Amino acid sequence: MEKINILYIEGDGIGPYIMQAAMKVWNSAIDYVFNGKKKIIWKEIYAGKKALEKFGELLPQETLDLLKEYKIGIKGPLETPVGSGYRSLNVALRQKLDLYACIRPVKYIKGIEAPVKNPENVDIIIFRENTEDVYAGIEWEEDSKESNILIDFLNKNLGVNLNKASIGIKPISEYKTKRLMRKTIKYAIENNRKKITIVHKGNIMKYTEGNFRKWCYEVAKELKDKNIEVDDIIADNMFQQLLLNPKNFDILITPNLNGDYLSDAAAAQIGGIGIVPGANIGDEIALFEPTHGTAPGIKNPEMANPTSLILSGVMMFEYMGFKEVAYLIRNSIEKTILEGYATIDIAKNKGLSAKEYAEKIIENF
Repeated sequence: MEKINILYIEGDGIGPYIMQAAMKVWNSAIDYVFNGKKKIIWKEIYAGKKALEKFGELLPQETLDLLKEYKIGIKGPLETPVGSGYRSLNVALRQKLDLYACIRPVKYIKGIEAPVKNPENVDIIIFRENTEDVYAGIEWEEDSKESNILIDFLNKNLGVNLNKASIGIKPISEYKTKRLMRKTIKYAIENNRKKITIVHKGNIMKYTEGNFRKWCYEVAKELKDKNIEVDDIIADNMFQQLLLNPKNFDILITPNLNGDYLSDAAAAQIGGIGIVPGANIGDEIALFEPTHGTAPGIKNPEMANPTSLILSGVMMFEYMGFKEVAYLIRNSIEKTILEGYATIDIAKNKGLSAKEYAEKIIENF
């Protein structure tokens, strides 16, 4: 038997419930496809509230070191408690491990009720830069010592006319833009995707998002013989076109903030973020995660929807080269939902618990 080591972070809130259900599906699919010749050995690592209880800190160095060693992991949603010292644990993980590509495939699953007429026309992959833009976290509050120093410098030295204000810095660099575009192109070639659209607000932010567009096109010159079209679109128009003409788009490449907005907007068109998977990938390390949060509003967390996390595992299996396992799970999810079995947020019949839903998916293998 070949043993495959994979790290996991259970997550906060609904995390333990959906992780337990997802693992049941993943383990069963591996067993089904490989007939006992391969087995996943799950090694738990810690972040969030569980890490705080066990180690006295939200993101222990041991967690980062193990991810650097093992190179692959999957996590549940994490809460960042108020006053923790981190703006976001998810952002901290991406920045500390240089997981610069946030990849979110948004594709309709038959049987789910969606708010648009033709949700089946949505089949896009969003590549979002993960480490720069306003998410870099470089900002100061109005009337703080730092913001006053910066405003004074800008007014005196750069011809700016600012009064007291909160100040944020929006860095977008050539190096980080080009490496994301290269990863996007590589993905397009390997997955037979035919078009990459650069989403930007370069008409207004000419030297940040305008340069994002320019640098993406510079890398696109490497595509001369690859039969992949590259174009661009202004971000606000993109939201309109995504609703009106989703068939026109294949892969979107975006700066950090645009990608955050667009991935949730696209998810809404197919039924919500509860069914959309995600991955954060660097040059060496890949960390997969659901696109939703800890869902503190759910009174019965055992009824939470594990689809986003299960499909994040599907992305992980594809990344590992286990295409048959990924195919099996994805098709079984669709069959299960078409039969009317799912959690309450997407079910046509009585809503199942996360565990019961996982069992139905396995029955449909």
